[in-house]
Amino acid sequence: MDIEYVRSRFIKHFDGTTGAVYASPGRINLIGEHTDYNGGFVFPGAIDKGMIAEIKPNGTNTVKAYSIDLKDYVEFGLNEEDAPRASWARYIFGVCREMMKRGVDVKGFNTAFAGDVPLGAGMSSSAALESTYAYALNDLFGDNKIDKFELAKVGQSTEHNYCGVNCGIMDQFASVFGKKGSLIRLDCRSLEYQYFPFNPQGYRLVLVDSVVKHELASSAYNKRRQSCEAAVAAVQKKHPHVEFLRDVTMEMLEEAKADISAEDYMRAEYVIEEIQRVLDVCDALEKGDYETVGQKMYETHHGMSKLYEVSCEELDFLNDLAFDCGVTGSRVMGGGFGGCTINLVKDELYSTFIEKAKDEFKKKFGRSPKVYDVVISDGARRLE
Repeated sequence: MDIEYVRSRFIKHFDGTTGAVYASPGRINLIGEHTDYNGGFVFPGAIDKGMIAEIKPNGTNTVKAYSIDLKDYVEFGLNEEDAPRASWARYIFGVCREMMKRGVDVKGFNTAFAGDVPLGAGMSSSAALESTYAYALNDLFGDNKIDKFELAKVGQSTEHNYCGVNCGIMDQFASVFGKKGSLIRLDCRSLEYQYFPFNPQGYRLVLVDSVVKHELASSAYNKRRQSCEAAVAAVQKKHPHVEFLRDVTMEMLEEAKADISAEDYMRAEYVIEEIQRVLDVCDALEKGDYETVGQKMYETHHGMSKLYEVSCEELDFLNDLAFDCGVTGSRVMGGGFGGCTINLVKDELYSTFIEKAKDEFKKKFGRSPKVYDVVISDGARRLE
């Protein structure tokens, strides 16, 4: 990300002066998919791609915002009825409103921003945008009185209340709490978190983007949640303390097998195993055992493809190809039905793998996948 480029656009579109510069990253999730709404663990990390914004209070009650990437300019007031039409501007407006609800006296400001988080690749560009402005407004208008956890919740509330997306907390959490060389295990029930070392010497982390997003994603997602809830309800008959699949063992699920559909059983089996895999990966990282980490990634892909059934032909193809190339670990990242695979690749295999992935994928599907190298990096911060 280039501060000077953002600054040059800010100077050009406003009054020629400069403001303060803030940044927040996108994120990956190494393992722990569809575990969040089941009270389990996720395991994200901030990456070296994100959003940069220059911001300067302008002495009015109007926000003047310029999206450098979209070449679009919007002005809006700070009252509830002033919500802008442009969807990108609603993120900034939502953050302003959510910070005001938390007692920050937000006033008008000029801002220009740009990002290098690939859109639609599952790296949470919207959370990076929200976290950048939440952090900035807290610094400029709030005397940094809002703690980091609340800043993550500001982003989540912005999605819920102003953008119509009922998301969990993981994306914003990773964007705010990211730390170079560490992944974060977040307990989605208690919201306790712990950093684990991620310094894969001799390996690279690379996303291969299938550039496909299948339409059934949101309805299928809701159906998966219902399956999980049905399994919990069946287990609760004998084990009333159970609240989420997080509390269910495979033995308990087996006991309830007669009371649930075969499909619901499969969905629950995947989640129970995936919650355990996150814990296994944390143990492996503490020992520097990246081979076990990779093995668990393959197990997750198999579970998402065969038990949870949220993969697709393109992602299965990329996963098989990674395995055939000797890649240490590979799996679909995100909710599924398209998007990226995340791959842990030994340095010496990297070029062969990428070349083969591009060639074979293009032969099969008629287009090339996109490739993004990522490095685990720091969270929201002021740059200057």
